[in-house]
Amino acid sequence: MEKFKRLKMEGNDFVKTGEYEEAANKYSECMKLNTEECTVYTNRALCYLKLCKYEEAKQDCDHVLQIEDSNIKAFYRRALAYKGLQVRQKNIAGI
Repeated sequence: MEKFKRLKMEGNDFVKTGEYEEAANKYSECMKLNTEECTVYTNRALCYLKLCKYEEAKQDCDHVLQIEDSNIKAFYRRALAYKGLQVRQKNIAGI
């Protein structure tokens, strides 16, 4: 559990400095230790949104909502992911 907390804090520090790829990697490492901790999924979803990886963000939020069906952050970030996916589809259609 101590390693999990350390990795999560490192991920949070990377988010604060805008290093989203590194933060997502730390959160992924956390998930190997505990797949039921929803905050690392919503945190990684935030990173994916910042990196324009909308499908990955949606998948993380879907996972959280299977565990906690009223998680506000997961609903909000999934909505942002859907919005990003729609914008991407419109841009592809316009090309």
